[in-house]
Amino acid sequence: MRIGSYQLNTAAGLMSLVLFGASLGWAQEVSSEKLNAWVSEVKESIAQSKESLRQYTWVETTEISLKGDVKSLKQNDCRYGPDGTVQKTPTIAPSEQKKKRGLRGKIVEGKKEELGDYMERAASLVKRYVPPDPSNMQSAMRAGKGTLQLAPEGKVVLAFRDYDKPGDEFVLTFDGPGRRIDGVKVRSYLGEPEDAVGLNLTFSNLPDGTNYLSESLLDAPAQKVQIKTINFGHQK
Repeated sequence: MRIGSYQLNTAAGLMSLVLFGASLGWAQEVSSEKLNAWVSEVKESIAQSKESLRQYTWVETTEISLKGDVKSLKQNDCRYGPDGTVQKTPTIAPSEQKKKRGLRGKIVEGKKEELGDYMERAASLVKRYVPPDPSNMQSAMRAGKGTLQLAPEGKVVLAFRDYDKPGDEFVLTFDGPGRRIDGVKVRSYLGEPEDAVGLNLTFSNLPDGTNYLSESLLDAPAQKVQIKTINFGHQK
């Protein structure tokens, strides 16, 4: 499902989730001790899933859209290397259009370079939020910028301000009984706060219970750019 221009401003709805829950009567503010305990639960879940994912290979596709048109599609085979980082082997390279000649060609190439630079900055930003960093949560919590709301079915919503940079918002939904992450929503920015970026992360589970990032969608409305990444085809 395509998320429209700053529908990820549900990131403004990030914090409004708390108000929405309160209006339904289920949201409950809890103590800092319980917040700390849940952050520890999330930290342990992330560590266990990362260790379990070392057994797997999977496929990653990344689709870059500009003004609603797909401009690039690439695919990688992925696996964890001995150093604990994900190693990616390209299987589909981004398609290259025929170069135009003359002044028009120079303009097109210039725009491609500009877009490529923006993509690199956007990819760098995503890495600051994926995977979720418990140490950032704990830092925000110690600064009094973290809240925890209890939701139906044993789920909890952890919300943090200034998670990675001043003024950003990070909201994580955690399935308590399943001890796994359901999703993450982020409101951040590239360079200056005016260059707002929304990030929506969806997590799924493998048959053995391993929790993994199944889909991410970055929406940069100022540039009319979206980057959608899907991970699938996990095999031991």
